[in-house]
Amino acid sequence: MADILTHHCPNCGGPLTFNPSDQKFHCDYCLSIFTVEDIEQFEAQEAPPTAESTDTGVEEKNTADDMDLFLCPSCGAQIVTDHTTAATYCYFCHNPVVLSGRLTGAFLPNKVLPFKIEKEKAISDFLAWTKKKRFTPKDFFNEQQIEKMTGVYFPYWVIDAETAGNLTGKGTSLRVWIIGDIEYTETKVYQIFRRGKAKIQHLTKNALTKNLQQKMVEGVQPFPIDQAVDFHTEYLSGFQAEKRDIEITELSEQINHELTEYTEDLLRDTVAGYTTFTPNNRSVTVEKQDNHYMLLPVWLVTYQDATDKTYYYAMNGQTGKVSGILPVSNKRLGLFSGGIFAVLLVIALIAGYLI
Repeated sequence: MADILTHHCPNCGGPLTFNPSDQKFHCDYCLSIFTVEDIEQFEAQEAPPTAESTDTGVEEKNTADDMDLFLCPSCGAQIVTDHTTAATYCYFCHNPVVLSGRLTGAFLPNKVLPFKIEKEKAISDFLAWTKKKRFTPKDFFNEQQIEKMTGVYFPYWVIDAETAGNLTGKGTSLRVWIIGDIEYTETKVYQIFRRGKAKIQHLTKNALTKNLQQKMVEGVQPFPIDQAVDFHTEYLSGFQAEKRDIEITELSEQINHELTEYTEDLLRDTVAGYTTFTPNNRSVTVEKQDNHYMLLPVWLVTYQDATDKTYYYAMNGQTGKVSGILPVSNKRLGLFSGGIFAVLLVIALIAGYLI
């Protein structure tokens, strides 16, 4: 059973949402502002806590295996989610809700990187980015489309590791000189050996299956992982969130390959001053590996064209880095091409007349 939480204002009981601008929690009703410590201290004094954890938020199985039903703790309306959703809104009363039961035990994140960019800033940057594209469909800029921009905490595995590596190979050094009409070449051959240790921090891997085809989520990396804080459900209020469905064991082969490749590159970079270098043997051992489950912030917009093809736009919720492919309006492109053709035709006719 997944408990449903809504963090309430200690002053008026209204729902609280996280504000990226000051990293605090705001009440839109009485305009009160709180820190995460304020909220947790208040909720700890309540019995039951005001973060409404109630058995009325019963998880019911829908007819589809990948969809679940919950009851909103504020208005009692049904909230439909898929099995990875961990925070969302009630579409009837717009109350922010956290499905806390999906973020407990093994699924409790170690850290969360809070949003730093507000929605207004994200929308402004999004519009500036899209207006640079000449042939984007007009409805891509309408208010209804812009309102689809959603702040989502996506699950990632973040890996810190220590490795030890060995590299051997053959290096050559060539020297060429000319005396009179004779060219001389001297070749020196060296046996090269390198050994060293490496510390690799913040290797970030996607932990959500439905992101596998959404390369834009990878495209907004890197995230400033050093700014991540201990996880509290309060940071999810006002945003959507997903829980992981990819375990670290499923990524072990890929992670080992990247750690090995990175260590080998570091060792290779120490080989300098030779004309050529040919590696013979290399080996890398992962001596220590710490895996951290984190929620990282992304502003997301999707657009579906007339052919039902979906386009994605994503922005790093901390750094503002963007990624995505915009749709192209064939009508606007056709009109532009036709205009160019007409201009060229007129120029050709004038040139022919003058000749």
